[in-house]
Amino acid sequence: MTEQLSPAGNTVRRSSHFVPGANERMLDKSLATDADSLVLDLEDAVTPDNKDSARATVASWLADVDFGAKERVVRINPLDSPWCVADVAETMVSPPDAYLVPKINNAAEVSQLDSMITRWELELGHPAGGVVLLVLGTETPQGLLNIGELARHARVDALSWGAEDLSAAMGSKANRDASGAFLPVFEYARIMCLVGATAWNKQPLDTVYVDFRDSEGLASECATSAAMGYTGKISIHPDQIDVINAAFTPSAAEVADAHELLEAFAEAEAAGLMAFAHKGQMVDVPHLTRARKIVATAKAIAARA
Repeated sequence: MTEQLSPAGNTVRRSSHFVPGANERMLDKSLATDADSLVLDLEDAVTPDNKDSARATVASWLADVDFGAKERVVRINPLDSPWCVADVAETMVSPPDAYLVPKINNAAEVSQLDSMITRWELELGHPAGGVVLLVLGTETPQGLLNIGELARHARVDALSWGAEDLSAAMGSKANRDASGAFLPVFEYARIMCLVGATAWNKQPLDTVYVDFRDSEGLASECATSAAMGYTGKISIHPDQIDVINAAFTPSAAEVADAHELLEAFAEAEAAGLMAFAHKGQMVDVPHLTRARKIVATAKAIAARA
C-alpha cells in the first residue's frame, strides 16, 4: 500500500462548502462567499433520476466556471453505486482539484478509486496525482472500524467524518444528546477521525453542523474542533462560512505569540537549550511544533487571500 507522510496543510481548507450539483443559483451564491473549498455535490443533493444531468452540469462547471482561489471539489457517489464510475469519468475531462469520497469502508476501496483516477489521468494527459481525495471515513460502521488506514494512501489529502450517515447505518435514534453534544459513539468517531488523519500527517476536517440557524452553537463546536486539532469544517449553508473561517484562522495575537516563541527558541538553541522558561511556563519541543504550525497556517491563509 502506498503511504504518504509528507507535511500536511498545503491546501487551506478552513471551510469546505456544499453546493448542490445542479443548482446554478447556489453555485453563483457560493462563488461570492469566502469559502476555501466548494464541494459540488453529486450524491445526497441529487435524486437518482437527476444523477446524469447533474453530473453533466458539474462537468461543465469544471470546464467553464472561474472558481478563483477556491478549491474545486466534487462529491461523487459511493463506489458501490451505479453512478460512481460515470461520475469520475465525466468529471475527469476537466478535472477537479479533489474528490470528496463518501461511505468508504476500507483502504482497499481507496486504492480502487485511486486506480480509477490514475487511468483517466494517463488517458487524458493530466498530471499524475493531481487530483487528491478527501475521504469521509465514518459514514459506515466498517469505515469507523478501519479509520486508522483510510488516510494512509498517497492520494488522500484529508480525512473527515459523518455523524448523520453513521447514525442511519447503525439505527441510532439520534447522534447528539439534549444539550447538543455528540453521543459517545459519535464523539468516538470524531476523535478517531482526528487521530486517523494526523497519524498519516493529513488534514482533519470536522463534520457538518446541521442546525444552520444556530450560529452560537456552530461557533462553540468550531472552537472545540480547533482546540482538538481539526483544521477546518464542512458547511451546509453560506451563513456558516464566516463563523467557520474565523474559528480556524489563527488570531493576530496567536501569530504574534508564536513568532515571539520561535525567536525565543532560536536564542535558547544557540545557547544549547531546548527547554526553558518563557512567560512564566516551561516550554520545550511540543511548544515549538505548535508555534511553527500556527505561523505556517497563517502564512498559507495570507497567501490565499
